Amino acid sequence: MRETFLERKDNKNTLLKKTILFLCIEHGEHSISALSDAIGASVPTVTKLIGELIDEGFMIDLGKSGTSGGRRPSIYGLNPEAGYFVGVDIRNSHACIAVTDFKGGLIAFRDDIPFKMLANEESVHNIASSIREFISRENIEWNKIMGLGVSIPGRVNPVTGYSNNYSFDDSRPISRILEEDLGIHIVLENDSRAMTYGEYLGGGLKEKNMLYVNVSWGLGMGIIADGRLYYGTSGFSGEFGHFPLLDNGQMCRCGKLGCLETGASGSALVRMISDKLAEGRASSLAPKFKAEGKVSLNDIFDAVRNEDTLAIETVEKIGTNLGKGLAGLINIFNPQLVVIGGKMAVAAGDYLMLPIRTAIKRHVLNIANQDTSIKLTKLRQKAAPIGAALLVRSRILGML
Repeated sequence: MRETFLERKDNKNTLLKKTILFLCIEHGEHSISALSDAIGASVPTVTKLIGELIDEGFMIDLGKSGTSGGRRPSIYGLNPEAGYFVGVDIRNSHACIAVTDFKGGLIAFRDDIPFKMLANEESVHNIASSIREFISRENIEWNKIMGLGVSIPGRVNPVTGYSNNYSFDDSRPISRILEEDLGIHIVLENDSRAMTYGEYLGGGLKEKNMLYVNVSWGLGMGIIADGRLYYGTSGFSGEFGHFPLLDNGQMCRCGKLGCLETGASGSALVRMISDKLAEGRASSLAPKFKAEGKVSLNDIFDAVRNEDTLAIETVEKIGTNLGKGLAGLINIFNPQLVVIGGKMAVAAGDYLMLPIRTAIKRHVLNIANQDTSIKLTKLRQKAAPIGAALLVRSRILGML
């Protein structure tokens, strides 16, 4: 990647230029006078800074505004061709890659790259090779890639690049190995937070206070507070799955009893249906369970689509448990929006969303419920890789 002011030591003008770019990311195109008011700098200073940003290729002159009467001001915005950002979402048995332009528009996407993440260096080198191969096949110039965001499950420290699930050497975090392999800026992030940021910026949402609930094999959450991703004191915010809500006697993978994840996640769905099948409950899933002793999430989603009673009833139970937990969050956070995403939410759709909404209405405070919308993810499986790409853009601009 060519050297720009983004790589130089921060000074007042550098910070102002980064702020201008981020204002354009969040709010679209601006006039010089509007930017002057927003950043508290004089019109001549902003004019100079925008001229430099245009010369460096980060912004473009979009012509005169469409307002009628008087002298129409020139409008300036981001140059989508200034550079590209790559986002990679590491899943159980494959990886998902997205490439965005500088403005955040999706220009390339693939959801089925075979890959198994293991806690060793070879695995990290393998994903780096897959990324290079994908970029080459899409005919994207590598020297225009400005950064890579990597989304993985579990607890992640984005500052150190350390993953509780997959890091194997404290002195060589995953992000450093990737930087050595690829020669670009790397950000490692938890999958739920990446999904949250993708839905917030990439999904065109206007709500500045929102929760994103990731209902997949586990249960996670991301928080946008006043337009910023919320990390908490140690970077481990959003552990919604380990909220001690249930009295089901189930041991969670964290070692505690009663975690919400044990009754409101993909793993809970498989366990609950397997228990019913073992008891002899009638279902289209019974033959496979009898033959193999197990069923998968995909088997269950197929059964739901084929209107299998056991599968639908169990998904509804998951939705009711999840709705109770969400009612508590709505009472605490009073968000404008709650987005439900993740593999299970996308696959189950209204079979999950309807009991969620019903439980929320039953348990949430009326005054809190009036101002909160509940929606299914707009970006679906693209949320995490797009979010990872946009996260690295924001970190390079110093806005996270």
